[in-house]
Amino acid sequence: MRLIDVFIRACLILALAILCYDIFSPFVSLMAWALILAVSLYPLHVMLARRLGGRDGLAAILIVLLGLVLIAAPTAVLAMALAESVQGFVERIADHSLQVPEPPASVAAWPVVGAKVHALWSQAHTDLKSLVLAVQPHLGDLPKKALGAVAALGGTLLLFLFAFVIAGIMMAWGRSGAAGIRRVFDRIVGADRGEQLTRLCTSTIRAVMQGVLGVALIQAIAVGLLLLFAGIPFAGVLAAIVLVLAIAQLPALIVTLPVIVYIWWSPSYGTGAAVMHTVLLALAGTLDNILKPLLLGRGVEAPMPVILIGALGGMASNGILGMFLGATFLALGYQIFMSWVKTNPDVDQVPPEPPALEQEAS
Repeated sequence: MRLIDVFIRACLILALAILCYDIFSPFVSLMAWALILAVSLYPLHVMLARRLGGRDGLAAILIVLLGLVLIAAPTAVLAMALAESVQGFVERIADHSLQVPEPPASVAAWPVVGAKVHALWSQAHTDLKSLVLAVQPHLGDLPKKALGAVAALGGTLLLFLFAFVIAGIMMAWGRSGAAGIRRVFDRIVGADRGEQLTRLCTSTIRAVMQGVLGVALIQAIAVGLLLLFAGIPFAGVLAAIVLVLAIAQLPALIVTLPVIVYIWWSPSYGTGAAVMHTVLLALAGTLDNILKPLLLGRGVEAPMPVILIGALGGMASNGILGMFLGATFLALGYQIFMSWVKTNPDVDQVPPEPPALEQEAS
């Protein structure tokens, strides 16, 4: 009877846990993103609250407003530009109004694939409609999926805005929240290792967000706004490419240099405007060289492939917001796993001293 009693209690606890998760699951991404923002911005909150005479609530409100103006608003502008670019491209393909320029003759001289690329490009230039109809069975519902992804950007932006607000609430109650998390870790891994795990999680989240993702986001926003200011087509798409390149620790000049060449080649820009856009885009393309020494000095111990895989996997599963969640949590999981490997009690145990008789014999 005692075994049945334990089994019934375990089933009731499991049912309650499943019910709670089912209710809370729509908000998991929102709360996770808000927690990451709160942990990353909390040092700034402490410094600002100290200067405001210990008013934590006012400091949290100021940080949220500052984040909405400097981060959320530009991100929303670039996301809308990305959505308009994708939607316009799909619509132009659907109504066969897209104009493809004639391929240069030098394309045919490319090794291995030059002839095929030139032939396909030429067909797209002369008869794009028949080419689209020919590849339509292979594309399937790609246009519908693209438009669906564009529609999902609106929900992602709202989630991004709400996450900032919730992060402000978390920072306003940061001391009690940190103590609560510490008690949770104490129950999971024991009181002797709870503080160590708390510090590991906090330092990893801040290092990844400030040193890698923060630099990438700031640079992508700067480049994207300059592309919009210059009137470059598909500015939102190019900004997204810059974001992925920056997370992979590749220079944004891969995108900005071809744009600079396009500006000088296009007759739409005068000499003065071309010089101005060239200088601004060159500075934005090298902005990471200024930000990394300031933000990356904390050190990111997780290997860069782990962060990149987390970013790409998170983006594939949860969109743009999942890029930041995936990179942060995969790096955190890697750090916790490596910390567990290093603290192997069997390896760290000091071997016993040899018996006295063996010492005398030696």
